[in-house]
Amino acid sequence: MYTRPGRELVEYNRLYKEIDELYHGIALNSDLSDSAFTIFYSIYDLGNGCLQKDICNIACVSKQTINSSIRNLEKAGYIRLEEGKGRDKHLFLTSAGEQLVKEKIMPVIDAENHVFAKMTKEERSELLRLTQKYLTLLRKKTKDL
Repeated sequence: MYTRPGRELVEYNRLYKEIDELYHGIALNSDLSDSAFTIFYSIYDLGNGCLQKDICNIACVSKQTINSSIRNLEKAGYIRLEEGKGRDKHLFLTSAGEQLVKEKIMPVIDAENHVFAKMTKEERSELLRLTQKYLTLLRKKTKDL
């Protein structure tokens, strides 16, 4: 017999979805798809020349989604690809891509950093620790579903 989720779980899931919706809105307001926003954010974080597979790993997004979006961004003139070892592809921002990151991505990162700075070091550590614990336990419990 299954039980209904408790109030705390419902609230946690609501907050998770609200954060996801907030980032979706930020992407839309920037005239970007969610995956394009993720790619630009990741390239800024990882640095020019990062690998497509690194973006997939850091963003937890499928290769197909990232690849499709990269192709669109390449056609639009925001990024360029260079061959790496084997099938690896290095991603570089064009000047248009650099301008877009400066205008659309960096303000978001600044806001995130500002919000984290409003929290104490202990609060930030606790947030990360508990989120990681929840994720680890949930993965373990759902691995056979």
